[in-house]
Amino acid sequence: MTGTDAAMLVAIGILLVILIFLAVAEMGLSKMTKPRASAIAEDRPKAGSSLQHLVEFPERWINPLLLTVNICQTVQATLTGIVAGNLFGGIGVVIGVALNVVVFFVLAEAVPKTYAVLYPDRAALLAARPVRALTGFAPLRMISAGLIGLTNVIVRGRGLEQGPFVSEQEFLGIVEAAAEDEVIEHEERELIESIIEFGDTVAREVMVPRPDMVVLTNSATVSDGLNVAIANGFSRLPVSGDDEGDIVGLAYTKDLIRAEREGRGDLPVLDLVRTVAFIPENKPVARLMREMQAGKFHLAIVADEYGDVVGLVTLEDCLEELVGEIVDEYDTDEIDIERLADGVLSVDGGVNIDDLSDELGIELPNSDFDSVGGFLFSSLERVPEQGDAVEFGGYRFVAHAVEGRRVRRVLVEALPEAGDGDTLTDDIAVD
Repeated sequence: MTGTDAAMLVAIGILLVILIFLAVAEMGLSKMTKPRASAIAEDRPKAGSSLQHLVEFPERWINPLLLTVNICQTVQATLTGIVAGNLFGGIGVVIGVALNVVVFFVLAEAVPKTYAVLYPDRAALLAARPVRALTGFAPLRMISAGLIGLTNVIVRGRGLEQGPFVSEQEFLGIVEAAAEDEVIEHEERELIESIIEFGDTVAREVMVPRPDMVVLTNSATVSDGLNVAIANGFSRLPVSGDDEGDIVGLAYTKDLIRAEREGRGDLPVLDLVRTVAFIPENKPVARLMREMQAGKFHLAIVADEYGDVVGLVTLEDCLEELVGEIVDEYDTDEIDIERLADGVLSVDGGVNIDDLSDELGIELPNSDFDSVGGFLFSSLERVPEQGDAVEFGGYRFVAHAVEGRRVRRVLVEALPEAGDGDTLTDDIAVD
């Protein structure tokens, strides 16, 4: 071994120590939350202030830190290959690469990051001041910013934002981990997940379908309309036109009460109809709710691409996508998904197919329909009859209650484990 080889071995050892520290810093700072950093800063002002600064502005340290890690890993891998080649020849390069992968993965990745996960406060405090000094080094900061700028030029469409970027699934994974570590409450996790999903929800998924709508005919009187409103507990009722499939406006229960008290109970309800908003069935719910707030209306009629009425959506329906079911004194206490004594699920036919997917832990098809009843209808390719069944993903879906062309209730039961060489697949099987 030459003096040069010895010097390179010393350099490799120093780089190993640096990489261990950087791994602890990366994981420890990533696990730290703003409230926790503030609490630590009160007890440990010197290190705590640096920690609080890093947590407040993560974009200032993530990229320089990752660049430093990349530089150190590249240099040590190169030096390891050179030393191994000098000592053992061609086969030494292979041995050096193998040892490098094992040693550096265990010592510079797995061990320090596991330590940081187990002791996040200690790891974050240990790393705070050195990392702040490192990221304050102007050349390193300029190089990392330039490389990220180059990334944004190569991968267009993200404007002037600074990477690295976090995908929706990665963010949900972070939220799930935070809930498991009791950093946030599970109720907060559910609300965050609802907000994320809210952006992808369209009116068709939350609307009351046309067959379930309570509609006043255009020949109804004020007294008739008031009786229907009281019987169903609605404050607004759609009014049909000459064509029963068309909606000409809304009758407000307040207007009907006022007219009734004034002795105008025989007045046609059409005389009190107010205008109603029509929206396409693929309109995003988030945008619809903002329009409802701005326009001060609480109900809209949903139409398909041909202009036919397919349902209605209320402001309450939009809010329920965020905060869960809102039940008032007029709502009937119906259980959408009920687990029976024998483990079979009894599911309302109108339940969203994604909700049932979450309940079963499988991915049910949802490209052409939104409800469990629609899943049966599409799979059978005809109007379901009571007792018709579909098998998918290890479960049997049975049309338990059918009313006309609508599936009102579906029973979901797990199929027996496959045996004797048989295997279950995700292909749809129809009985």
